[in-house]
Amino acid sequence: MSDSIYKNKKILIVDDEERMVGFIRLNLEHDGFMVSEAHNGLKAIQMIREQLPNLVLLDVMMPELDGFEVLKLIRETSTVPVIMLTAKGEEDDRIRGLELGADDYITKPFSPREMVSRIRAVLRRIDGGISEGGLSVIDDRFSVDFGRRIVLIDGKQVKLRPTEYKLLYHLIENAGWVLTYDQILTKVWGYEYRDEPHYVRLYINYLRQKLEEDPANPKYILTERGVGYRFVDFKKRNNETP
Repeated sequence: MSDSIYKNKKILIVDDEERMVGFIRLNLEHDGFMVSEAHNGLKAIQMIREQLPNLVLLDVMMPELDGFEVLKLIRETSTVPVIMLTAKGEEDDRIRGLELGADDYITKPFSPREMVSRIRAVLRRIDGGISEGGLSVIDDRFSVDFGRRIVLIDGKQVKLRPTEYKLLYHLIENAGWVLTYDQILTKVWGYEYRDEPHYVRLYINYLRQKLEEDPANPKYILTERGVGYRFVDFKKRNNETP
Protein backbone atom coordinates (compact mmCIF):
# COMPACT_ATOMS: atom_id res chain seq x y z
CA MET A 1 0.00 0.00 0.00
CA SER A 2 1.63 3.26 -1.12
CA ASP A 3 1.78 6.33 1.10
CA SER A 4 -0.65 8.23 -1.15
CA ILE A 5 -3.42 5.72 -0.41
CA TYR A 6 -3.36 6.67 3.28
CA LYS A 7 -4.67 10.14 2.42
CA ASN A 8 -8.06 8.49 1.91
CA LYS A 9 -7.97 6.61 5.21
CA LYS A 10 -10.01 7.92 8.11
CA ILE A 11 -8.71 7.37 11.64
CA LEU A 12 -10.94 7.92 14.69
CA ILE A 13 -9.05 8.69 17.92
CA VAL A 14 -10.94 7.79 21.09
CA ASP A 15 -9.23 9.25 24.16
CA ASP A 16 -10.31 11.63 26.93
CA GLU A 17 -6.83 13.15 27.28
CA GLU A 18 -6.74 16.20 25.00
CA ARG A 19 -2.93 16.46 24.92
CA MET A 20 -2.63 12.86 23.77
CA VAL A 21 -5.31 13.37 21.12
CA GLY A 22 -3.49 16.46 19.86
CA PHE A 23 -0.19 14.58 19.69
CA ILE A 24 -1.75 11.70 17.74
CA ARG A 25 -3.72 13.97 15.40
CA LEU A 26 -0.69 16.08 14.54
CA ASN A 27 1.41 13.09 13.58
CA LEU A 28 -1.31 11.23 11.68
CA GLU A 29 -2.27 14.30 9.65
CA HIS A 30 1.43 14.81 8.90
CA ASP A 31 1.43 11.32 7.35
CA GLY A 32 -1.65 12.05 5.23
CA PHE A 33 -4.43 10.45 7.27
CA MET A 34 -7.85 12.04 7.77
CA VAL A 35 -8.44 12.30 11.52
CA SER A 36 -11.50 12.71 13.73
CA GLU A 37 -11.75 12.42 17.50
CA ALA A 38 -14.11 11.38 20.28
CA HIS A 39 -13.48 12.02 23.95
CA ASN A 40 -15.77 9.33 25.35
CA GLY A 41 -17.04 5.91 24.39
CA LEU A 42 -20.64 6.81 23.58
CA LYS A 43 -19.55 9.54 21.18
CA ALA A 44 -17.14 7.07 19.58
CA ILE A 45 -19.93 4.56 18.91
CA GLN A 46 -22.01 7.30 17.30
CA MET A 47 -19.13 8.49 15.11
CA ILE A 48 -18.28 4.96 13.97
CA ARG A 49 -21.85 4.54 12.75
CA GLU A 50 -21.98 7.94 11.07
CA GLN A 51 -18.46 8.36 9.69
CA LEU A 52 -17.41 4.75 8.98
CA PRO A 53 -13.71 5.25 9.82
CA ASN A 54 -11.11 2.90 8.38
CA LEU A 55 -9.50 2.37 11.78
CA VAL A 56 -10.07 3.29 15.44
CA LEU A 57 -7.37 4.15 17.98
CA LEU A 58 -9.03 3.34 21.32
CA ASP A 59 -7.60 4.24 24.73
CA VAL A 60 -8.20 1.74 27.53
CA MET A 61 -8.38 4.20 30.43
CA MET A 62 -11.43 6.45 30.03
CA PRO A 63 -14.14 7.59 32.45
CA GLU A 64 -17.69 6.15 32.39
CA LEU A 65 -17.10 3.54 29.67
CA ASP A 66 -13.54 2.21 29.55
CA GLY A 67 -11.93 1.06 26.33
CA PHE A 68 -12.90 -2.58 26.87
CA GLU A 69 -16.59 -1.76 27.23
CA VAL A 70 -16.42 0.45 24.14
CA LEU A 71 -14.71 -2.34 22.20
CA LYS A 72 -17.48 -4.78 23.15
CA LEU A 73 -20.09 -2.32 21.86
CA ILE A 74 -18.13 -1.74 18.65
CA ARG A 75 -17.88 -5.47 17.96
CA GLU A 76 -21.64 -5.90 18.31
CA THR A 77 -22.19 -3.96 15.10
CA SER A 78 -18.86 -3.34 13.35
CA THR A 79 -15.72 -5.08 12.15
CA VAL A 80 -13.76 -1.81 11.90
CA PRO A 81 -10.09 -2.39 12.81
CA VAL A 82 -9.32 -1.30 16.37
CA ILE A 83 -5.91 -0.62 17.90
CA MET A 84 -5.93 -0.35 21.69
CA LEU A 85 -3.74 2.17 23.50
CA THR A 86 -2.54 0.51 26.71
CA ALA A 87 -0.35 1.49 29.65
CA LYS A 88 3.25 0.30 29.75
CA GLY A 89 3.65 -3.11 31.33
CA GLU A 90 -0.08 -3.90 31.47
CA GLU A 91 0.15 -7.24 29.67
CA ASP A 92 -3.28 -8.33 30.92
CA ASP A 93 -4.84 -5.30 29.24
CA ARG A 94 -3.18 -6.14 25.95
CA ILE A 95 -4.31 -9.77 26.00
CA ARG A 96 -7.81 -8.84 27.11
CA GLY A 97 -8.12 -6.34 24.28
CA LEU A 98 -7.07 -8.89 21.68
CA GLU A 99 -9.47 -11.47 23.11
CA LEU A 100 -12.34 -8.97 22.89
CA GLY A 101 -11.66 -8.34 19.21
CA ALA A 102 -8.95 -5.69 18.99
CA ASP A 103 -6.67 -6.02 15.98
CA ASP A 104 -3.54 -4.72 17.71
CA TYR A 105 -2.29 -2.63 20.60
CA ILE A 106 0.25 0.12 21.15
CA THR A 107 1.91 0.52 24.53
CA LYS A 108 2.25 4.01 25.99
CA PRO A 109 4.52 5.88 25.73
CA PHE A 110 5.02 5.35 22.01
CA SER A 111 6.81 7.20 19.25
CA PRO A 112 5.01 8.66 16.22
CA ARG A 113 6.98 6.27 14.01
CA GLU A 114 5.81 3.22 15.97
CA MET A 115 2.20 4.42 15.90
CA VAL A 116 2.14 5.00 12.16
CA SER A 117 3.91 1.69 11.53
CA ARG A 118 1.30 -0.21 13.54
CA ILE A 119 -1.59 1.56 11.81
CA ARG A 120 -0.17 0.84 8.38
CA ALA A 121 0.43 -2.81 9.29
CA VAL A 122 -3.20 -3.26 10.34
CA LEU A 123 -4.49 -1.48 7.23
CA ARG A 124 -2.29 -3.68 5.04
CA ARG A 125 -3.86 -6.77 6.60
CA ILE A 126 -7.34 -5.38 6.06
CA ASP A 127 -6.81 -4.01 2.54
CA GLY A 128 -4.45 -6.69 1.30
CA GLY A 129 -7.34 -8.72 -0.05
CA ILE A 130 -6.87 -12.31 -1.15
CA SER A 131 -8.65 -12.84 -4.44
CA GLU A 132 -6.71 -15.65 -6.07
CA GLY A 133 -7.89 -19.23 -5.96
CA GLY A 134 -11.29 -20.84 -6.16
CA LEU A 135 -13.21 -23.30 -4.06
CA SER A 136 -11.20 -25.56 -1.76
CA VAL A 137 -13.15 -28.47 -0.34
CA ILE A 138 -11.50 -29.57 2.88
CA ASP A 139 -14.00 -32.31 3.69
CA ASP A 140 -17.75 -32.92 3.68
CA ARG A 141 -18.36 -30.21 6.30
CA PHE A 142 -15.71 -27.56 5.55
CA SER A 143 -15.02 -25.60 2.37
CA VAL A 144 -13.58 -22.19 1.55
CA ASP A 145 -13.81 -20.06 -1.59
CA PHE A 146 -10.85 -17.67 -1.57
CA GLY A 147 -12.03 -15.82 -4.66
CA ARG A 148 -15.36 -14.94 -3.03
CA ARG A 149 -14.00 -14.82 0.55
CA ILE A 150 -16.58 -17.32 1.77
CA VAL A 151 -16.00 -19.97 4.44
CA LEU A 152 -18.66 -22.66 4.89
CA ILE A 153 -19.08 -25.06 7.79
CA ASP A 154 -21.93 -27.56 7.46
CA GLY A 155 -23.35 -25.44 4.65
CA LYS A 156 -23.48 -22.27 6.74
CA GLN A 157 -21.27 -19.26 6.17
CA VAL A 158 -18.80 -18.54 8.96
CA LYS A 159 -17.79 -14.92 9.46
CA LEU A 160 -14.05 -14.43 9.79
CA ARG A 161 -12.34 -11.19 10.63
CA PRO A 162 -9.77 -10.09 8.00
CA THR A 163 -6.77 -11.26 10.03
CA GLU A 164 -8.42 -14.63 10.71
CA TYR A 165 -9.13 -15.03 7.01
CA LYS A 166 -5.58 -14.13 6.02
CA LEU A 167 -4.18 -16.60 8.56
CA LEU A 168 -6.47 -19.35 7.27
CA TYR A 169 -5.41 -18.59 3.70
CA HIS A 170 -1.72 -19.04 4.44
CA LEU A 171 -2.35 -22.21 6.45
CA ILE A 172 -4.37 -23.80 3.64
CA GLU A 173 -1.99 -22.62 0.92
CA ASN A 174 0.77 -24.49 2.77
CA ALA A 175 -1.33 -27.51 3.75
CA GLY A 176 0.83 -30.40 4.92
CA TRP A 177 3.79 -28.15 5.73
CA VAL A 178 4.74 -26.89 9.17
CA LEU A 179 4.71 -23.09 9.38
CA THR A 180 6.85 -21.65 12.16
CA TYR A 181 5.72 -18.80 14.37
CA ASP A 182 8.11 -16.45 12.58
CA GLN A 183 6.82 -17.46 9.15
CA ILE A 184 3.20 -16.96 10.16
CA LEU A 185 3.87 -13.62 11.84
CA THR A 186 5.78 -12.31 8.83
CA LYS A 187 3.15 -13.44 6.31
CA VAL A 188 0.04 -12.40 8.21
CA TRP A 189 1.05 -9.54 10.50
CA GLY A 190 4.27 -8.26 8.99
CA TYR A 191 8.00 -8.47 9.71
CA GLU A 192 7.77 -6.00 12.59
CA TYR A 193 5.65 -8.52 14.57
CA ARG A 194 8.17 -11.38 14.44
CA ASP A 195 8.83 -11.23 18.20
CA GLU A 196 5.16 -11.50 19.25
CA PRO A 197 4.12 -15.17 18.97
CA HIS A 198 1.10 -14.67 21.24
CA TYR A 199 -0.73 -13.18 18.23
CA VAL A 200 -0.42 -16.51 16.43
CA ARG A 201 -1.59 -18.58 19.38
CA LEU A 202 -4.58 -16.32 19.98
CA TYR A 203 -5.75 -16.25 16.36
CA ILE A 204 -5.21 -19.98 15.90
CA ASN A 205 -7.57 -20.40 18.86
CA TYR A 206 -10.10 -18.08 17.18
CA LEU A 207 -10.02 -20.18 14.01
CA ARG A 208 -10.34 -23.44 15.91
CA GLN A 209 -13.36 -22.14 17.79
CA LYS A 210 -15.06 -21.25 14.49
CA LEU A 211 -13.96 -24.17 12.29
CA GLU A 212 -13.30 -27.26 14.38
CA GLU A 213 -16.00 -29.64 15.60
CA ASP A 214 -13.96 -30.10 18.79
CA PRO A 215 -11.55 -27.18 19.24
CA ALA A 216 -9.76 -29.01 22.05
CA ASN A 217 -8.96 -31.87 19.66
CA PRO A 218 -8.48 -30.16 16.29
CA LYS A 219 -8.35 -32.10 13.06
CA TYR A 220 -7.70 -29.22 10.64
CA ILE A 221 -5.15 -26.95 12.33
CA LEU A 222 -2.57 -29.06 14.12
CA THR A 223 0.02 -27.89 16.65
CA GLU A 224 3.66 -28.76 16.09
CA ARG A 225 4.80 -28.21 19.66
CA GLY A 226 7.58 -25.68 20.04
CA VAL A 227 7.67 -24.99 16.29
CA GLY A 228 4.38 -23.74 14.89
CA TYR A 229 1.27 -25.07 13.17
CA ARG A 230 0.31 -27.30 10.26
CA PHE A 231 -2.93 -27.44 8.32
CA VAL A 232 -3.89 -30.97 7.28
CA ASP A 233 -2.94 -31.95 3.75
CA PHE A 234 -6.57 -32.33 2.74
CA LYS A 235 -5.79 -32.98 -0.96
CA LYS A 236 -3.56 -35.92 -0.10
CA ARG A 237 -6.03 -37.19 2.47
CA ASN A 238 -8.94 -36.99 0.02
CA ASN A 239 -6.93 -38.87 -2.62
CA GLU A 240 -6.19 -41.64 -0.11
CA THR A 241 -9.82 -42.01 0.97
CA PRO A 242 -11.23 -45.28 -0.43
